[in-house]
Amino acid sequence: MPSTVIKQLLKQRHSVRGFLNKEVTPELLEEIFSLAQHAVSNCNTQPWKTFVASANVKDNLKQNLIDTVMTGTKPDSDFQYYSDFKGEHQVRQIECAKALYNAMGVERGNKAERKQALLRNYEFFGAPHVAIICMPKSFEINNALDIGIYLQSLMLIMESFGIGSCAQGALSFYPQIIKDTLNIPESMGVLVGLSFGYEDKSQLANNARTSRAMLSDSVTFLS
Repeated sequence: MPSTVIKQLLKQRHSVRGFLNKEVTPELLEEIFSLAQHAVSNCNTQPWKTFVASANVKDNLKQNLIDTVMTGTKPDSDFQYYSDFKGEHQVRQIECAKALYNAMGVERGNKAERKQALLRNYEFFGAPHVAIICMPKSFEINNALDIGIYLQSLMLIMESFGIGSCAQGALSFYPQIIKDTLNIPESMGVLVGLSFGYEDKSQLANNARTSRAMLSDSVTFLS
């Protein structure tokens, strides 16, 4: 029988967009990221390179990103980012946005508040830590699958320790700012970010929940 703990972690994990002013200890950080090293990868290549920013380094990165976004600089990702969703995928995307903005009490036509909500991505939602997950620029989609497995492992491990997280594709939009600030080699491409820390349950955004598709919509059993 599958572990009750694993089932519980999968069901209770959610994107956290508001954090307490409380850092994760260095010892626990090392344990979390050491456990995530056991994530499976194609031919055991382990293509992830992760840079964890905290304290002043995290604050510098936040300010550099906000300054860049506020100037209207266009995103320039290291890897192609697809967002032109159609059909059922667009429906789910819209549902996700509605769930978040409704939880925050942001009206559809309130452009100022929506812009502020967007900027929160680059403030890491007030998280004390942010992990920038990279892979070599020469790698492609099959290697990105390994990064997804690693990312899911990280989030579930964090959840098991009572630490909330939010995976952020938006943190891949300005890779050069991130690489310059964190001294990441140019050969590395920024794929995704993960803001994390202890959840502030008083933050309205943390009440947002999304649904999941019916099993029959996603899985076909053949025999």
